[in-house]
Amino acid sequence: MEVKIAIDCMGGDYGPAVTLPAAFSFLRHERDAAVIAVGRTDALGPLMKEAAREFGTRLRIRGASEVVEMDDPLALALRGKKDSSMRVAIDLVKSGEADAAVSAGNTGALMAISRFVLKTLPGIDRPAICSVLPTMKGETYVLDLGANVDCGPEHLCQFGVMGAMLCAAVEHKERPSVGLLNIGEEDIKGNDVVKRAGDLLRSSGLNFFGNVEGDDIFKGTTDVVVCDGFVGNVTLKASEGLAQMLGSFLREELSRNWVAKLGAMVAMPALKAFKRRVDHRRYNGASLLGLRGIVLKSHGSADAYAFEKALHRAAEEVRNGVLKRIEAQLGQKQEAAA
Repeated sequence: MEVKIAIDCMGGDYGPAVTLPAAFSFLRHERDAAVIAVGRTDALGPLMKEAAREFGTRLRIRGASEVVEMDDPLALALRGKKDSSMRVAIDLVKSGEADAAVSAGNTGALMAISRFVLKTLPGIDRPAICSVLPTMKGETYVLDLGANVDCGPEHLCQFGVMGAMLCAAVEHKERPSVGLLNIGEEDIKGNDVVKRAGDLLRSSGLNFFGNVEGDDIFKGTTDVVVCDGFVGNVTLKASEGLAQMLGSFLREELSRNWVAKLGAMVAMPALKAFKRRVDHRRYNGASLLGLRGIVLKSHGSADAYAFEKALHRAAEEVRNGVLKRIEAQLGQKQEAAA
């Protein structure tokens, strides 16, 4: 099965300088994949000439005359730039020419355009942003990470379904565990929305663990953690800031004097292994779940290595039938409620 990925090559902080090298490396590793590079032909053409000879028909250009800038208002991105590289990439998913789209562009614009063009799956009120975070036990899928600031109980339950099906598909777990992020483990803790969401998740047919607290995310207590977009985004940004602070402290201490520098040289293999384990680039690529198509958002400042990871994640979602799994689970939920 050939997986076709449409790439918004103009998005992000670096545009084609990052997205195209990432696409070329992706194609070298994924022999049964194809890429449609979307963007201004004058910007893509010079970098594509040599690659076209290497990859042949597995690499194509689709021209787009406009670019959604990182600070563009949503109305401009959605209605004023209908030939943007972001919009064209999503259109390719809608038409079936591509199986998935990946962009490092404006998150709000990507969600708005994707929702407008692709629409939501039956039984889904709001799409959610889901990403993977490293834990002591491996990885945990967390959603929503910023798409929905205000959520009702039913929305949180839907997030649980989508996150569980994504985890089941990609991680090949039959019944991944789902936790509801709260201020305590007890059922009586939390506000009314979270309490009601807990009741819905218990009766959803999912492998619902119950409430989890913030430290449970990185302990790997559950495979999936559900929360609203406000809490999720704050949690994500706080964890990123903590990782940067710890890295800065470690560098300072290891270069403080000659004894510390000598110790750093001795510990270098362990330090390199540690750096690789916590390298945020390995987990790049957040899924916009709940749409009638697969769309992934890369970090805007991603380098080629990180952007390639988002491409591999998109290919995994296509091959493992994430959309069909979500639709099937939602269908079972609706039948049970009828």
